Amino acid sequence: VQLQASGGGLVQAGGSLRLSCVASGSIFSINAMGWFRQAPGKQRELVAVITSGGSTNYADSVKGRFTISRDNAKNTVDLQMNSLEPEDTAVYYCNAKIRTQIRDLRGTDYWGQGTQVTVSS
Repeated sequence: VQLQASGGGLVQAGGSLRLSCVASGSIFSINAMGWFRQAPGKQRELVAVITSGGSTNYADSVKGRFTISRDNAKNTVDLQMNSLEPEDTAVYYCNAKIRTQIRDLRGTDYWGQGTQVTVSS
């Protein structure tokens, strides 16, 4: 199983970026999918998560600016980031709880390789 993230880059404050992540491999089903980020010198933190049913949860710092979405048929999760701020600068990681077989009810955590988002002031 592999997660491949894309879409990071450099943007000015107030701008937008869209991150995408696709899961591939021997996948039975995917439970929650989400995005985390880690800024230099800080711990990795949750940005947004979405369940297989479409319920979402966001970090307070991104509510109203970021939107997470997923396509269950394509095993993808996207993060639309608007009104970006310099404080959003970090390496962004996609995450998914993936079931590789039917008896694995809880799934296993898989991580993408990380994509850099830099917001200039």
